[in-house]
Amino acid sequence: MPHDAQDHWHEPTGLTKKAGLGTFKKPPMPYDVFMEEQGIPIVRAVGVSKVQNLPLKPWSRMGGKGSFIQLWGTEGLWGAYVVEVPGSGALNVEKHLYEEQFLVIEGRGTTEVWQEDGKKQIFEWQKGSLFAIPMNAYHRIVNASSSPALLLAGTSAPNAMNLYGNEDFIFNNPYSFRDRFSGESDFFKPKDDIASDPVRGLAMRRTNMIPDIMSCELPLDNRRSPGYRRIEPHMAGQRFYMWIGQHETGRYSKAHKHASAAVLICVNGKGYTYTWPSEIGATPWKDGKAEQVFRVDYEPVGMVSAAPMSGDWYHQHFGISKGPLRMTAWFGPNNARGRRPGRPGEKERDMGAIDVRDGGNAIPYDMEDPYIRKEYEETLAREGTSSRMEEFLYTEPKEGEERPMSDFNGM
Repeated sequence: MPHDAQDHWHEPTGLTKKAGLGTFKKPPMPYDVFMEEQGIPIVRAVGVSKVQNLPLKPWSRMGGKGSFIQLWGTEGLWGAYVVEVPGSGALNVEKHLYEEQFLVIEGRGTTEVWQEDGKKQIFEWQKGSLFAIPMNAYHRIVNASSSPALLLAGTSAPNAMNLYGNEDFIFNNPYSFRDRFSGESDFFKPKDDIASDPVRGLAMRRTNMIPDIMSCELPLDNRRSPGYRRIEPHMAGQRFYMWIGQHETGRYSKAHKHASAAVLICVNGKGYTYTWPSEIGATPWKDGKAEQVFRVDYEPVGMVSAAPMSGDWYHQHFGISKGPLRMTAWFGPNNARGRRPGRPGEKERDMGAIDVRDGGNAIPYDMEDPYIRKEYEETLAREGTSSRMEEFLYTEPKEGEERPMSDFNGM
């Protein structure tokens, strides 16, 4: 096939002219092409206030209606979509060489999972259920109600598709990952035991199904805000990292920064998130740079990219309802702090939980922009509630001072 004249490369002349175009547009990756070919909407933004309001179109491959969600900063790191299961119907049978987890937004039903031997494991789900599909296992999602069900999925499809570039290999691979799922009868039985994450020592549950993340118990953590509660579900042997956290009523998180990939999903309460590039500093309003700050308001089930663009953006989350703000954060595979590739044995600090004055990445309340507190208190007043942020949080601690965490444990 003849090439366009522009396809012919010309070597630069002289010693100062540089090769190449200098500026260029990023080409679509295989996963971008895959999404376009599905014929359903693709939402690209810093966040969405409520995924229930996203446009849905018939999705022939899945057998329902759907929309892709590719929030800024997650490109190539992990993918998301919402899918509507028809009333009293089911999605098509699937299996694929990437990880997948589901959060049930609306409805109730069952999921069937099996390997090549055809022996099915069936478990029930309802609004608020979180479950993971074992790698490359057959599965089918069935709606038990006459009304449509809506589910939010997070996948490592971009990682697999961009690496292999072959859909037949990904969707028709016969290999069974029996080290992850070998048909155990209790594989999807919820497990409540809390263990210590072996990497960072945080609270963890090894379970492949949580019946309701909106009301499940969360142990005290205190790392993001006074009285903050948090658990890490580790599901189906996945690398897909996630957690569930909750800020108490009238309290908000410290601003902090880290790499891209984290998407926070509101499951209870309502609130808003500010995110801004760290290079403009800790006080963008005070410094006249407020136009560079993004804000996303949300309610269940809204989503926000915590560190969009190239990452290392400060982000800060505010619950404004009369009840606590509960969120789940999805990071995709290989994006958890402490689990990213690196030299084995290399020591890392939990930078997002350490204040900048101590060498970390969190802005303590006494160093944050004064606008933050003022706006938060005014917003709470309009919502008919009030701040529970203690005054001493806004003063620099004296050297060696230990502030009593019993004051933070709340309800």
